[in-house]
Amino acid sequence: MYLHEVVILVIWIGITLLVYFIVCFVRNEKMVVSLYIIFLLLIVYSASLGLLLFNRPTEQYYGNFNLIPFSTIQFYFSGKVNPFISFYNLAANVCLTIPFGLFLMIRREKHNLSVLNIIFSPLIFISIIEVLQYFSHRGNLDIDDLILNFTGVLIGFLIYPVFKRVVQIK
Repeated sequence: MYLHEVVILVIWIGITLLVYFIVCFVRNEKMVVSLYIIFLLLIVYSASLGLLLFNRPTEQYYGNFNLIPFSTIQFYFSGKVNPFISFYNLAANVCLTIPFGLFLMIRREKHNLSVLNIIFSPLIFISIIEVLQYFSHRGNLDIDDLILNFTGVLIGFLIYPVFKRVVQIK
């Protein structure tokens, strides 16, 4: 199975930050980070994801679409797919959007964004990416990707209180 270099880099950085975060959490220490640095990291992270989403191997066919909720997810759990591929696809679709949920909660706290804004903006953004992948033939349009990506954003919302215990934003 081919893993893009950016995937390996994002996983490595993500695991490193997670370990550092856990150590700080266990020791009850705070990391002080400027909002500017968080925003800059999110831009670099988003650019990396854009590269992954739109720079795929050309020998595969992209142009399929699935508008039936949970059918792709069910297929991955059916046992008809290599377990590593199933785990990779499901986990990546969820985990890669968790930082956006955290960032939206930071923005909500700093700029008093409405609940509707933080719910609908990721849904619209993820939908746009799915449609762009489909029409650019760089991916498939799949409602399950929207569901999994939005689940990651929601997890970001839910873990924000834990994040805030460790990260102090100045």
